[in-house]
Amino acid sequence: MDVVTFGETMVLFNPETEGPLRYVGSFTKSIGGAESNVAIALARLGHRAGWFSKLGDDEFGRYIKSTVMGEEVDVSRVTKDPLRTTGILFKERFSTVNPNVYYYRKGSAASHLSISDLDMDYICSARILHVTGISLALSEEVREAVFYAVKEAKKRGVIISFDPNIRLKLWSKDEARKHILALAELSDIIFPGKDEAELLLGTDEPLEVCQRFLDMGIKIVALKLGKTGCYVKSADEEGLVNGYTVEHPVDTVGAGDGYAAGFLSGYLEELSLIDCARRANAVGAMATLVKGDMEGFPYKDQVEIFMGLKDNIDR
Repeated sequence: MDVVTFGETMVLFNPETEGPLRYVGSFTKSIGGAESNVAIALARLGHRAGWFSKLGDDEFGRYIKSTVMGEEVDVSRVTKDPLRTTGILFKERFSTVNPNVYYYRKGSAASHLSISDLDMDYICSARILHVTGISLALSEEVREAVFYAVKEAKKRGVIISFDPNIRLKLWSKDEARKHILALAELSDIIFPGKDEAELLLGTDEPLEVCQRFLDMGIKIVALKLGKTGCYVKSADEEGLVNGYTVEHPVDTVGAGDGYAAGFLSGYLEELSLIDCARRANAVGAMATLVKGDMEGFPYKDQVEIFMGLKDNIDR
């Protein structure tokens, strides 16, 4: 296995019309979850990815599992909770701004994922374990499971990839800062956004942010700068990598997950730090071209065409 990841995935209801939800009469159904997004994006890029969670023993849980499995992601370690339901979320769209997101996940099956649900031999069979700050926010039970998995995997030589993915609808700034910085210190690769760096470190200046994370023992920092691109730094290489222009983005949710997957894809292929960042920027940009959290993630040949590395033969 190249990458294993775990965390909550919910059923996502996307409105078919813009405006306040009270005026919306119809929705399309898909899935949304940062960790499963990364796994799906990696699978489309040609890597072996596994994702697991705890799902309700209900139709929404079955839908999530079959959808992720249909993307050629291994779901063999997904567990069911007969007592709790699968979480859901709704998006609310307005034409000129990012969508609002409303969660209905409190007390969900995934929020009760615990250490006993972890198959450490499976997790440690991967080259990379990818986790996010969203899981840290769900409950103390899930947080303990994440820290346990990361510490045990690290002992056994697995590379730890971490996306802070701060969701202030789930916890306070102080709680987020405390637990995310604690997990950052255990990580090998980190993907903070500019705003997240400001919250965590009190600065968003790229060189300072990257150096402070490196001083924690992190080996690679990939700081996301939005439309500008990203700044990446390791002990041996660093640089500003320009982003790709998307004239009319449709949905920005999932772009950060696509970025992480693109970067990890390059890392697995032993590309240079700069080339990892270029692929990350491209996958993140392409994710915004389609409505939905994961629908826009490209396949390997598609991202190479987008980057100008391969000719497009369309007829």
